Amino acid sequence: MLSSVLLASARSERIRRLVTGMPLTRSVVDRFVAGEGLGNAIEVTRGLTRAGLSVTLDHLGEDTTDRAQADRTRDAYLDLFEALAENGLTKDAEVSVKLSALGRALPGGQAIALDNARAICAAADRLAMTVTVDMEDHTTVDATLDVVADLRADFPWVGVAIQSMLRRSEGDLRDLAGSRVRLVKGAYAEPASVAYQSKAEVDRAYVRGLRLLMEGTGHPMVGSHDPRIVAIALDLARLNGREPGSYEFQMLYGIRPAEQRRLAEAGERMRVYVPYGDDWYGYFMRRLAERPANLAFFLRSFVSR
Repeated sequence: MLSSVLLASARSERIRRLVTGMPLTRSVVDRFVAGEGLGNAIEVTRGLTRAGLSVTLDHLGEDTTDRAQADRTRDAYLDLFEALAENGLTKDAEVSVKLSALGRALPGGQAIALDNARAICAAADRLAMTVTVDMEDHTTVDATLDVVADLRADFPWVGVAIQSMLRRSEGDLRDLAGSRVRLVKGAYAEPASVAYQSKAEVDRAYVRGLRLLMEGTGHPMVGSHDPRIVAIALDLARLNGREPGSYEFQMLYGIRPAEQRRLAEAGERMRVYVPYGDDWYGYFMRRLAERPANLAFFLRSFVSR
């Protein structure tokens, strides 16, 4: 129930103004968001890669309302690539993009988002980097997969996120098991008609999906902080004769950093999902909804001041 309230709040403009206007909110957000500017993203990337971690950078923004905003998001990624190259940080970095931020909801938005995503992929390709397309709520899955298929005609390395909570995902994973796929549990409020509702059901679906990916010929990206999932992923990798580097773990910036370092030190490829930008509200609320511990951390910051 609490998670549903927080996820609904992520789309409330009134609550957005309230939360973002709180003087103490920024210091809490800094746990989960690298910062608002490009310089912040570069600084965090440098620190993580020096520690032996890889990164995927997400310029925050979604629900774009006009073409100029969509194009600014595209240009922000192009500026990011340039900054990564100038700082010698392309080797261990990739980017993640949301099609809603690239204009998908606009009139003619599918074509606009595809054009913007293609420009981002072309810039990544020139630097031997990769791009993963984030998945959003269930109403966008088919449109997202269509864009990914179009992008892969020119950039076969393009990745996509799939959410185990959606009932359709096992079928999608069978189709995608030969490519780069980030498997996540899901962070959107979805109806029971399309999504598993209990944690146990979502976890079981995750393991079924992970098995499909590890048995396939692609590059599984294990997007989970759950110790049980991490252990299962390692077992499945061994059972399928996979060497470290033929799959990877992905965790969010600010969550379980000690475990991130442990996996990297054990020789696993550990990639940290690093969001940055001033449009952090929706992302932040979904992080609070995912784990009660995150919400407790947020509330403690106020009573402890």
